[in-house]
Amino acid sequence: MSTSRKFHRLASITLAVALAAGAVAATAQVMVGGAPMLATKDIIDNAVNSKDHTTLVAAVKAAGLVDTLKGPGPFTVFAPTNDAFAALPAGTVDTLLKPENKGTLTTILTYHVVPGKLDAAALTKQIMDGKGMATLKTASGGTLTAKAMGGKVMITDEKGGSATVTIADVYQSNGVIHVVDKVLLPK
Repeated sequence: MSTSRKFHRLASITLAVALAAGAVAATAQVMVGGAPMLATKDIIDNAVNSKDHTTLVAAVKAAGLVDTLKGPGPFTVFAPTNDAFAALPAGTVDTLLKPENKGTLTTILTYHVVPGKLDAAALTKQIMDGKGMATLKTASGGTLTAKAMGGKVMITDEKGGSATVTIADVYQSNGVIHVVDKVLLPK
């Protein structure tokens, strides 16, 4: 077996083990930002309870996306934490939250949303089917690239920035959230 095939086989096995562990965790109550995430609630009703996502919730409200994300979906949301927003250049969040920047803010937020429900198993299948990479079309019309690296899923934006999925499979009544550690930016 070639070295490349051995690597891909090992990566596949590692990812399968990680996903199996994640599936066990998915049956338990998932906590995000100190709050239980209930599969019976929608994306917004769960997100407002996470102390780690107050900036994201404020941004969603400022962009006028609350009703959309309370809709039937399904949606897959890569949800940046407060720390991810804080890592942006100083003043970026305050500038984006201004009414005159609503269009830009909406584009950035919808860039974190992929139509459909892609839980870890579905995302991993797409990565495997894509020979180590999956291209995801976002609600804003952009693309994200998902890869498995070191037993984790990495999401790369169009500018080359990468975020790590830190909490996968936070199931919602209208989709699934994957918590990420960076804000993803479109071109």
